[in-house]
Amino acid sequence: MLKDIFQKKRKYATIPSEKTKREIPEGIMSKCPKCSKIQYSKELEKNLKVCTECGYHHHLSVMERIEYTLDDGRIFEYDPDMVSEDPLEFEGYKEKLARSMEATGLRDGVVTGEGTIGGFPVVIAVITFDFFQGTLGSVVGEKITRAIEAAMKKGYPLLIFSTSGGARMQESILSLMQMAKTSAAISRFHENGGLYISIITDPTYGGVTASFAMLGDIIIAEPGARFGFAGRMVVEQTIRQKLPEYFQTAEFNLEHGQLDKVVHRKEMRATLTKLLELHTVGTKGASVHG
Repeated sequence: MLKDIFQKKRKYATIPSEKTKREIPEGIMSKCPKCSKIQYSKELEKNLKVCTECGYHHHLSVMERIEYTLDDGRIFEYDPDMVSEDPLEFEGYKEKLARSMEATGLRDGVVTGEGTIGGFPVVIAVITFDFFQGTLGSVVGEKITRAIEAAMKKGYPLLIFSTSGGARMQESILSLMQMAKTSAAISRFHENGGLYISIITDPTYGGVTASFAMLGDIIIAEPGARFGFAGRMVVEQTIRQKLPEYFQTAEFNLEHGQLDKVVHRKEMRATLTKLLELHTVGTKGASVHG
């Protein structure tokens, strides 16, 4: 009958079986946390882990950041064996450190060293959110301070890529001391005429923002990177006001004079090379260890 031909058919959702799910290799697809677009992980990596749909900048590991930034992805690492202890015998701290080391293959939350960008030698520090949320502990502060001192001694520009949840509470006052130590080292570096470029990535809060992250001669950030001292929720509860949706993003901070430039990840190397070219005299092609 005609009514049977034109009658609307019910639509059914197909639910993959557990067997089908297991047949899909883990990690082959990635979902954007901002727009929910699903794409092949390899395609995302080719795009420097920037979503092709909305431009969201996915988090990078330390080695990915180094690969995308330094010439040939090569770094001569400083203090690779420095590792955090548990000076205050904070309950569960040693176990958490061990898990972070196992998960990341790192000794602590920052990698420092020297390399070249566009042929210009630099000293670089890269903090990772993957290790203890990039918190500022004794080892992170000490390694960054040593990197600053190395840049001053060699006469190289200093670059620090920041991301952090703040001070490492398991180290209490020893963590807070790193804010003063790194800031004092940056001050000495400035007095000696050194160039410090601070690159802020998502997210960067607390003691890192309140110290070296905001002390750069030039401060740039990736699109959408959130940074500030206290988080959005804390600020809203304190002032009892609803804040703009893009509050504390790189774009918001640029509008309010806290940044010099917002730089897309694809343009980061070229931008850094140009800045080094403009501010560095007679060091292009200088040798670095490695």
